[in-house]
Amino acid sequence: MKLKNQVAIITGSSSGIGKSVAQCMAAEGAKVIINYPFEKTAPDAQAVLDSITQAGGEGSMFQCDVSQEDQVIAMFEHTKKLYGTVDILVNNAGIQVDSAFETMSLKQWNAVIDVNLTGQFLCAREAIKEFLSRGVVSDTSCAAGKIICMSSVHQVIPWAGHANYASSKGGIDMLMQTIAQEFAGRKVRVNSICPGAIQTPINKDAWSTKEALDELLTLIPYKRIGQPEDIGKAAVWLASDDSDYVNGASLFVDGGMTLFPGFRTNG
Repeated sequence: MKLKNQVAIITGSSSGIGKSVAQCMAAEGAKVIINYPFEKTAPDAQAVLDSITQAGGEGSMFQCDVSQEDQVIAMFEHTKKLYGTVDILVNNAGIQVDSAFETMSLKQWNAVIDVNLTGQFLCAREAIKEFLSRGVVSDTSCAAGKIICMSSVHQVIPWAGHANYASSKGGIDMLMQTIAQEFAGRKVRVNSICPGAIQTPINKDAWSTKEALDELLTLIPYKRIGQPEDIGKAAVWLASDDSDYVNGASLFVDGGMTLFPGFRTNG
């Protein structure tokens, strides 16, 4: 029960990586807020909550588009009224709107930047306000608060046809490091997880057929596609006191995708 008596907001947790993070954190004792963006995704969020409560965990749902400032503020106020405080933020919500660069519209660019980067800024700002106002509670955690930014291997690997997505992830890296530096002295820890290829609905085309999966595996030295639980377990560790001396770090959970696998045979 590494996260016992702690409260975690996990954005974009009605499916995929966020779902697994919520389940893993709840299993370790955290009370989790399952965030979902639109009413049509409420049944998915309810299914996640049901799986947590059936396993003996505790949580609640909250609808919030993280790109909207008023909705983010409302989510944090709701959580504080419900559970008293916020100890952990997992900035997970993200989208892809892919396009060749020369035909990418401003609307496509802004949609991704607004959710993936501005959303992380808004949520992190509200979390840090709460962490600073409360301070360290010694019987809960060594830190005043923990933020985990969900980034990607594409914060370092360029990705043709995905300029908006890759740019958002590069921005997350510098946002994470900057606020980690700014608030480390106040006992706030901020780190990133950088997933590689994870088997979730957002990238179904890359693994749904044997041919697609075989091609994908040429990019992964470890020769398996990642599972959401790989990220959930990493998030638990970064949120726990086991990683108390880790701050401003990017943890790549990618099966070696960032090892330039094309050079295994001398390039």
